[in-house]
Amino acid sequence: MQFSLSVPDISQERQGNTGVPGVWSLDSGLPGRTVMISALIHGNELCGAWALKSVLASQLKPRRGKLILAFCNLAAFDRFDPEHHDASRYVDEDMNRVWSEHKLSRTQTQEQARAQAILPFLQQADWLLDLHSMHEPSAPLLLTGPLPRNIELAQTLGAPEHVIVDTGHKDGVRMRDYGRFSEPDAHEACSLLLECGFHGDPDTPAVALDLIARLLLASGIVQAEDLPADWRRADPDQQRVLQVTHALVAPSMQVQFSQNWQGLETLLQAGSVIGEADGQPLLTPYDNCTLIMPSLRQLRPGVTVVRLAQDYQSA
Repeated sequence: MQFSLSVPDISQERQGNTGVPGVWSLDSGLPGRTVMISALIHGNELCGAWALKSVLASQLKPRRGKLILAFCNLAAFDRFDPEHHDASRYVDEDMNRVWSEHKLSRTQTQEQARAQAILPFLQQADWLLDLHSMHEPSAPLLLTGPLPRNIELAQTLGAPEHVIVDTGHKDGVRMRDYGRFSEPDAHEACSLLLECGFHGDPDTPAVALDLIARLLLASGIVQAEDLPADWRRADPDQQRVLQVTHALVAPSMQVQFSQNWQGLETLLQAGSVIGEADGQPLLTPYDNCTLIMPSLRQLRPGVTVVRLAQDYQSA
């Protein structure tokens, strides 16, 4: 898949205004929610950087509350090469697996040190939107985690078409699952992770800006007339909410798919073959099983290679 999205110049944006490179805080001085929008958790996921550049260029200011913008893994981004874009996903370890108290208490990797610098801003946030893109071509996905309040917020936003109710990864804690964002009783704390499409798709920044606009309006910290009109895209005809039931994790490097899955395929019959691992077939566990983000590009033992999902049924 050709990488067609150009590399943003963030030489000005990385200065920040908080004393922490790449982190901006736009404070209205009035009571209201604190909304944080993060980009470049992975250095090869450029759409969020483009979107945050647009937000800063618009000179948007919240009418109430606070808006925090964070360009996160600058060290990984600085290594970006479109011919080898997977190589700049991170420097030492995946920055979206370090958001546990155990890892945040350490500075053994560049990602751990950078996460510590960003942590005080994350702790301020009432709402978080974490902007990402995907290894393979796919329609945008909005990942909510399992908490009903995040699913409800996704449905309030009305986009994108596909909402994924998931529980994270076995190999570490994501930013969107940090602290009170995963606490059932922390009702004000909402977090969403947007997968905008393939890393190199030139349409991904527009996907990110659309959801930024929707989130900022829903948060109440801006009004509609504060936002550039071209940030909003048409609403999808409907949203489909899918509940992840299984995450298939690579036991070794001996994993392959039975075909070139693109994601969001729904396999009608239980027992359909997805691929194999260590010579054993990978089978769908139920009828109407939808494949979420299948990819072997980051294959190593312990990595999730595909998630399996069914239509969400609220409690």
